[in-house]
Amino acid sequence: MQRIRTFLLVSLALCFTSAGADTLLVNAVASDATVQRPAHGMTMDQVLAQYGEPGRREGPVGEPPITHWDYDNVVVYFEHQYVIHSVVPHDR
Repeated sequence: MQRIRTFLLVSLALCFTSAGADTLLVNAVASDATVQRPAHGMTMDQVLAQYGEPGRREGPVGEPPITHWDYDNVVVYFEHQYVIHSVVPHDR
């Protein structure tokens, strides 16, 4: 009986340990419909033509290559040459 109790306690401890091990941190973003954002599928050239040069360019990183451009009020994420997402950060 003692072995079963020990096994259950160890199993329970392992469950709680592994459950807390994977943490995903995501930057907070605002959902602001008033901010003009590049649409999904636009090319980098189209974004440059419409929004101008970004304040900062980061990437590409990983496979597929992900790049993001920071503008004053929006961050644009690209996969290869195409917009996959654009967000308005809370701190802007």
